[in-house]
Amino acid sequence: MATGTNIRTYFDGIWHADDVAILRAADHGAWLGSGVFDGARLVDGLTPDLDLHCARVNRSAEALMLTPTVTPADMVEIVKEGLAAYAPGSAVYIRPMYWGIDGDATAIVPQPDKTGFAICLEEIPMADPSASVTLTRTRFRRPVLEDAVVNAKAGCLYPNNARMLAEARSKGFSNALVADAMGNVAETATANVFMVRDGEVFTPVANGTFLAGITRARHIANLEADGMKVHQTVLSFADFEAADEVFLSGNMNKVTPVTAFDDTRYQPGPVTRRVREMYWDWAASTA
Repeated sequence: MATGTNIRTYFDGIWHADDVAILRAADHGAWLGSGVFDGARLVDGLTPDLDLHCARVNRSAEALMLTPTVTPADMVEIVKEGLAAYAPGSAVYIRPMYWGIDGDATAIVPQPDKTGFAICLEEIPMADPSASVTLTRTRFRRPVLEDAVVNAKAGCLYPNNARMLAEARSKGFSNALVADAMGNVAETATANVFMVRDGEVFTPVANGTFLAGITRARHIANLEADGMKVHQTVLSFADFEAADEVFLSGNMNKVTPVTAFDDTRYQPGPVTRRVREMYWDWAASTA
C-alpha cells in the first residue's frame, strides 16, 4: 500500500527506485502475520532519533521470534544511502521492516534461520503546523502482553487500531482516545497522548499495553530539561475532560494538537507550541 510518493525500496541488498514486491504468497509474514516495522523521518535534512528507530525494529523482530539480520548501525547507513536520492528539503517517511519467511512443522512458529528484510522510503509531507485532531471514545481497547505482541511495532496489531479509527470517524471524530484492559487511558488509535493541567504535563504511564514511543520519550526529556514537571501516571477519561491542553506524540508528525474530546473543547495552547519548538530545536542541535 503506497501512502506517499517517490518510493524507493531497499531489498536483496540493493536500492530499487520503485515500490517493489518483497513478499511471496507462502512467506510466513504474508500468511500468518509475522511482520514488524518502524518509522523514522527525514525533515529539512534532519533524521531525528533514526538510530533508535533502527534499534527498535530489531527488538520488535525478536518479540515476534524473528532473527534480525541487520545491525542498527548498518541500517542507519543503508537509510542514509537511500535518502541521498531525494531532493533537498524532501519530507520522507523511513520504514525498515522484517517478516518471517518459513514456518516450523506446525507452520505457526516462524523459523529463526530465515528473516525477510526491507526498507521503504516514501515522500510524505509533514502536517501543517495548524493541523489538529478531535478524539472520542471507542469500545475497542488495547490488549495486554498475554493476549498480543504489544511489546513490538507489529503489523498484526493494526487491524485493532483500524477498528478504533473507523468507529471514531463514524461518530464524526478523527481519532480515538483508547483505554487499556483496566479502563484507564492508554493512547490514541495512532499515537501516544499527553495532557496539560495547571501548567504541568501528564501522560499515561507505560504499563505494557502500548509502545511508549521514541518521540514520546524525546518530548519528556525536552520538557524536563526545560524545567517542566512531567507526570507518567494512571489517567482516566475524566482527567482528559478536565485538561487545559491535549496533544498527540508520534513519529509521523511529532506533535499534533487536540481540539476536542467528545463534548470537551480545547485550544492549542502554549505548552503544545513549546513542545513542538523544543523538539525541532533539539533535532537541529544533533545535525
